[in-house]
Amino acid sequence: MIVLKKILVVVFTLFVTVLLSSCKNEKKEVNEAEIVKEKEISDTLKWSERMILSEIHRFPKASLLDFRDTPKWSYTNGLVLSAAARVYEQTNNPKIYNYIYEYADEMIDSAGNIKTYKLSNQNLDMIKSGDVLLYLYSKTKEERFLKAMETLNSQMETQPKTSDGGYWHKKVYPNQMWLDGLYMAEPFHTKYAVDFIDDADKAQKIFDDVVLQFDLIQKHSRDEKTGLLYHGWDESKEQRWANKETGNSQHFWSRGMGWYGMAMVDVLDFLPENHSGRERIITYLNQYAEAITAVQHETGLWYQVLDQGNREGNYLEATGTAMFVYTFAKSAKKGYLDAKYLTVAEKGYKGLIDNLISVEENGVVNLNKCCGVAGLGGDPYRDGSYEYYVNEIIRSNDPKGTGPFIMASLELNK
Repeated sequence: MIVLKKILVVVFTLFVTVLLSSCKNEKKEVNEAEIVKEKEISDTLKWSERMILSEIHRFPKASLLDFRDTPKWSYTNGLVLSAAARVYEQTNNPKIYNYIYEYADEMIDSAGNIKTYKLSNQNLDMIKSGDVLLYLYSKTKEERFLKAMETLNSQMETQPKTSDGGYWHKKVYPNQMWLDGLYMAEPFHTKYAVDFIDDADKAQKIFDDVVLQFDLIQKHSRDEKTGLLYHGWDESKEQRWANKETGNSQHFWSRGMGWYGMAMVDVLDFLPENHSGRERIITYLNQYAEAITAVQHETGLWYQVLDQGNREGNYLEATGTAMFVYTFAKSAKKGYLDAKYLTVAEKGYKGLIDNLISVEENGVVNLNKCCGVAGLGGDPYRDGSYEYYVNEIIRSNDPKGTGPFIMASLELNK
């Protein structure tokens, strides 16, 4: 009888254990199902689509990209939406196309006027979102988009210039060329000439002006010792940040160099094959690639101040890194650079994923350690010192990083 009781106790214990285990597994499966259901962005998608959907999640209106409270026509919108257009062309996800269209629909009125834009400011940054109009006009043929592009082109025709023909970055920054400006304006200006300037001589003049900008920035801003380019050049040498002999700013800023690399590789998409300037730009691109690779960190990332990795306060920064990865990947695939630079791009991309990308439970993707902003001069005055660059705001998901990350992901098919 005692033995029978013991057997019954053991059997009962086993039954309860199995029952509890089954309940736990069932509960676990339910919880996992709930998590999958709650995920807004699937991790089965490619990184490019995951990131643009994350941007849409963060900024449901594209006019509020860059953490804005009110809509604005600005370069960051054009950067992210140009990347979005490339994702749409691969995915046909209507949510992405609608996001792009709604920005232009909101910011361009029925007469083709651009809201918040002032031609009189002569600000090269404002040209960048013209890329969105080039894309949408090819799809919709809406006259208002063409009118807005004509306005942006008229800015390029009247932009103040240095004595040797370099576009001022902005009217409020007289006599100054910045690396940023070449990316903001030249891809749009080149493609606009290809698509809309019927007069061959006028188109040729635009192509010549575009190439001249690269010739001049190489002449004035490139450091012969490192091959890197200084962020800004002041022809007048009057700015406090400018070297009194050369007119250059003091340091090699990661994102400044990133803008310049993207400018070269994107302009080559549109500059006619028979233009004599193509080979020069490809030469500049090769010099650039060699210099940038020489300062790549072992993680694959690049520092905020490129050649000052050992100095206190410097950090491995996301936006410049994403731009370099995009530039190298696209250039190597196009044959402008040796195939070895595709390996450099892969290393940089892995560095981003391993160190600077995080994913929330709902699938939203974050790009961390982005320099929020950096410039020269202005009010309050930005002196271009090392301390200035490393102490500017650092934040996650800055569009100047998410846009290039999307484009880099597409080039590497990640």
